[in-house]
Parts: sequence; structure tokens; C-alpha cells
Amino acid sequence: MIGDDLVLDVRDLRMRYGTNDVLKGVTFQARRGEVLSLLGPNGAGKTTTIEILEGFRMRSAGEVSVLGVDPANADESWRARLGVVLQSWRDHGKWRVRDLLAHLATFYEPYHRPWDADELIEVVGLTEHARKRVHRLSGGQRRRLDVAIGIVGRPDLLFLDEPTVGFDPAARREFHELVHRLADEDTTILLTTHDLAEAEKLADRILILAGGKVIADGSADQLSLQMATETEVKWTLHGQRYVHATTEATKFVHDLFKQHGDDIADLEVRRGTLEDTYMAMVVAFESGQYEAAEREFVEVAR
Repeated sequence: MIGDDLVLDVRDLRMRYGTNDVLKGVTFQARRGEVLSLLGPNGAGKTTTIEILEGFRMRSAGEVSVLGVDPANADESWRARLGVVLQSWRDHGKWRVRDLLAHLATFYEPYHRPWDADELIEVVGLTEHARKRVHRLSGGQRRRLDVAIGIVGRPDLLFLDEPTVGFDPAARREFHELVHRLADEDTTILLTTHDLAEAEKLADRILILAGGKVIADGSADQLSLQMATETEVKWTLHGQRYVHATTEATKFVHDLFKQHGDDIADLEVRRGTLEDTYMAMVVAFESGQYEAAEREFVEVAR
């Protein structure tokens, strides 16, 4: 039985443009308060998938439930429960920041309890710019405003498309804290990004889309186990620095100490990153080797 906390339920989603099958049976779920990152190469079908979930595009086949509703038949009360942060900011150049957010909040009042404008401005770090007209904001400040516009209605489900483009390191860190805060308040978040370090930091689960299919679904750690990417081992021996890449780090380190004992110094073990895992999966898929690798993983797990 499916629980009430199921926010996204996508089963065998398919999309065809003419004779081109963009989505070939995408299936995944997401629950309340979960942060999912959707990764994949250009042309994998990420944008099409999200547009279908948002109700902006009709699917060719499959079953889709978003907040318990089929997006193809959704009404305004359903849309008020969604938040969307697009890659490009909306042109509200003549509005002052606070006036714009206060105005947009009124659209959500019949359906949802929106953010107070001043509180929201503080949350996204625009307090000093609240009286500025939008066209006078810097690129990073406009991006913060994009985020504020996306969450002004306190959405139950938030779509973030490359949300930190143009952010400096401090703004990016503040945004990550905001994502964690929203998730703690039971907002479900679907994030698309080319910053794989950001995906690894924010996401509870990662979906990798390639060739119109979900080829991987799990945490960063689970995916790294699924594809045995190399771990980098560094150490110093008699004053000389060594580096070795291996898929069997534990065995290698054990053998290293067995051979050299206390002469080993400054040992560092760095496992493969999400980027390493992602590239290995996509390359394997595109070369036709992924299914064989996946079967091998399943046999080992058994």
C-alpha cells in the first residue's frame, strides 16, 4: 500500500516526438521531505521529464502522480503547491524586490500559506536590497530573487533547475542551508544540476538518466558501490610521496602496511567521487556495457 507521504510516483513514463523516443519507460518515486537530484548528459530527457511533472507538457504514455494528482488534469490549487526555480530569471525589472514578492504571495493566499515577504527576503539574503528595483540587482542577487520567487508559496514540491548558477561560494553555502531547511520542513525537492559535488552534498537520492531511461537510483555511496570506480591512495615512505589508484583500496592498504609497517606515513585514501561514478555509468551505458556491469553487481550482492 502506498503511503500518504508519496509525493512523486512515476511509472513507465514515455515521451515520443515524431519517431524519436525521448523517454523510454522512466520509473521512480519520491517521498515527503526527500531531496532528489536528476543527473544525465544533454539530451537524456531530464527537461522533458520535469516539464511533464510540472504539468507543462503532455506525456505519450505511462502513469504520473504528483502530490496525488495527474499533472495532465491538475487545477490551480494543485499548481499553488508547486515551486519552480528555472535557469533564467524572470523579467520583473521595474518592480522593487519586496513589492514583487509581497504581490506574488497574494496569488497563493487562497490555496496555501505563503512566506511573509520580509522573512523570505532575509532567508535568501536580499535584506539590504529589498527596496531596489530588480533591474539594478547583480546577477547573483537576481538568482537569489529567482529562488525567492520559486518558494514564496511555501511549496510542498520544489523544482530547482541549476539553482546556484552565478552564486559566489558564500551564497552557494547559504543556499545549501536553505535546501536542508526546506527539506526539514517536509518540502520535497527535485534538483537538476551539472555541479555533481553539489548534487552529492544535497541529495538523499540520485537518479541518473541516460538514453531515456533511469540507469541508476540511489545515494552517492550506493552508486559508488554499484560501479567499482577507482580509489586514490597516497602515502609517504622514507620521505618519498607515492600515489596509487585501485578498485580494492582496503586490500591494498592492508598489504601496504603488511609490507612496510610503521614506515608508512601521511596515508590518505580518497574514494571515487560522484563525478567519477557518474562518468563511469554514463560511459558504460553509452558503450553498451552498463547492463552487464549491473548484472555483475547484483550477483556479487547476492
